[in-house]
Amino acid sequence: MQKTFLSFFLIIFFNACQEGKPIKLNAGIWRGVIQTNGGDLPFSLDIQPNADSTTYTVDVLNGTEKLRLDTATVWGDSLMIPMEIFDAQLITKVENKQMTGFWKKKRTDGTILSIPFSAKFGEMHRFLENPKTTENLTGKWKTIFTSETDTTQAIGVFEQNGTTLTGTFLTATGDYRFLAGNVVQDSLLLSCFDGTHAFLFKAKLDKSKQKLNGQFWSNGTNLENWTAERNENATLPDAKSLTFLKDKNTEIEFSFPDLTGKMVSLQDEQFKNKVVILQVLGSWCPNCMDETKFLAPWYQKNKNRGVEIIGLAFEKNTDFKIAAPKLEKLKKRFDIDYAILLAGKNNKDSASAALPALSKIMSFPTTVFIDRKGKVREIHTGFSGPGTGKYYDSFMNDFEILMEKLLGE
Repeated sequence: MQKTFLSFFLIIFFNACQEGKPIKLNAGIWRGVIQTNGGDLPFSLDIQPNADSTTYTVDVLNGTEKLRLDTATVWGDSLMIPMEIFDAQLITKVENKQMTGFWKKKRTDGTILSIPFSAKFGEMHRFLENPKTTENLTGKWKTIFTSETDTTQAIGVFEQNGTTLTGTFLTATGDYRFLAGNVVQDSLLLSCFDGTHAFLFKAKLDKSKQKLNGQFWSNGTNLENWTAERNENATLPDAKSLTFLKDKNTEIEFSFPDLTGKMVSLQDEQFKNKVVILQVLGSWCPNCMDETKFLAPWYQKNKNRGVEIIGLAFEKNTDFKIAAPKLEKLKKRFDIDYAILLAGKNNKDSASAALPALSKIMSFPTTVFIDRKGKVREIHTGFSGPGTGKYYDSFMNDFEILMEKLLGE
């Protein structure tokens, strides 16, 4: 029988732990650090004991974000914090007010990413305890990321309070979610850890040109260079123009299994004469989760008005016995009351092939709005989540206007 990724590490975890009474963790804030090629990547963990005394509730803190992880388990002198949806976990040994261990994550190719992790109890700072600066980076920054193979345009949106810096980078296909850090003298330091991504941004300010020059490390080793210029008028391509119908008269067709194995298509009776929202997503995708946090409660309030949402999930493992339970956990976690279908492999080519009427899927998530007559009325690439501030507010406003129009027809 094939063991899941989590089960495999549970075996290692319990075998490695010492026998005897489990240790008790200090409850409260722990400052975690992942070691990357660019230096320490800090984030905060809020760890609170559960009633059984051997499990804990853990939240990751990135700026204003509080992201709940799966229930953590103590055994002997060790702690395991699983993130099942992401095929990842933090595995650590605990001594007094310190932890040492690893962040482990299963890659798409089946190999395991393993990066050193440590944490100290009671430390509240992000990068430095008492940073100093006379600079203020609040505002919009026209940004270009450059790797060995690609160049990406973005907009940095930052808000600085003293030496504390929060914000994100928006791209045409999504955002980098909640970033938090410091401005230290003439340098920017930002980081984010959400279970599946570990982001570290560093840059220096050229005061004369109001330009930032820096590096971006993801998941420990991947490096991109970036530059940014202060520009309050910076814009990105319209998210509604990037993916489109090859033929405007074509209707979208598909047939994929739901989580019980039943085949579902847009031609089914339950979708006739209804407005339908197609959500192209993956359980591994934090931006998709941000969109789901918006769509799930919206659907609960509006499902009796003649609207349906269908989630088309593209997963790391398309074996139904492995993917379906993972998607069930996603539904439970976000209280999703609409159908999730297993549509294919977690890459843009697979998603594009699954929806051949569309020009190309460029991003997870991508959202398709279909009217009561089965005609595609809008396609939105990417998602500007709550970490983007006013951009998120703008998305919600545009969404409500469009849906009121479609439901009123």
